[in-house]
Amino acid sequence: MEYPKKTHDFSWAQTYVYLAAGFVLASVILLVVMIVVFAGPALLEQGNLGIFTWHWNPYQGHFGILPMVMGSIILSFSALFLALPLAISLCGLMLTAPKHLAVKVLQAAIRFMTAIPTVVYAFVGVLLLTPLVRLTFAGSGLSLLTATLVLALLIMPTMVLVLNSGLGFKLDELCPHGLAIGLDKFELLWFFVFPRSKKTFLAAGLLGFGRAVGDTLIPLMLAGNAPQVPQGLGQSLRTLSAHMALVTANEVGGAAYSSLFMAGFLLLGISALVSIISRALVKN
Repeated sequence: MEYPKKTHDFSWAQTYVYLAAGFVLASVILLVVMIVVFAGPALLEQGNLGIFTWHWNPYQGHFGILPMVMGSIILSFSALFLALPLAISLCGLMLTAPKHLAVKVLQAAIRFMTAIPTVVYAFVGVLLLTPLVRLTFAGSGLSLLTATLVLALLIMPTMVLVLNSGLGFKLDELCPHGLAIGLDKFELLWFFVFPRSKKTFLAAGLLGFGRAVGDTLIPLMLAGNAPQVPQGLGQSLRTLSAHMALVTANEVGGAAYSSLFMAGFLLLGISALVSIISRALVKN
């Protein structure tokens, strides 16, 4: 068999790849530099104006974003702890149940849910879930619980697909021999696949956490946006992403505006950390 000789006909393609890679790298570097430069004034503030304090009240000169940092962490982990067991259960059902119409409908519904815009989840949560939470916990109904339930529903389908792709091929490898000795698919999944899939679980969890911590509309529309650390499920909170949206809409300069870039820097750092950990898991 003769292979075609190397020519320069595709040199344009190689040049395009290098230009595209250079453009992406330069964009990332420029983004980081811009955020650091604009966040500098916030870091130079001292005393009550310090950015890393627990009080946010621009009218009194308090510009601390730590309540928003804690709000992002609390909300993201709350949604993750709710969504991950549900995702594992649904994945197990999809992998082990007979392929009846109900299972096929479930698979199609989960794939469809990944394409639904975030604002639709938030809008439905405002109309349907908020009144129920208001009746249970009083207040406005815009709270940690409301945002957690809707955010868990948002990240769950993506986690199901990641788990399904990571666990499915392992189960398929075991099925011929396992079924031959009398084990069913659920037993193979529970006793043999799950113990060897810790990295798959962790990767799905990291992906879900990364999407949860970066989401803006659900915390903005459902969490109440109170700059405080919530002491219960019925209390409001504000996340970094929602804080950035609110500050952008209401401020054009000053220490409050500088906090916007610090919040962006922290979100960028969290996203980068999640990406690095995910890549390390894939390599190992």
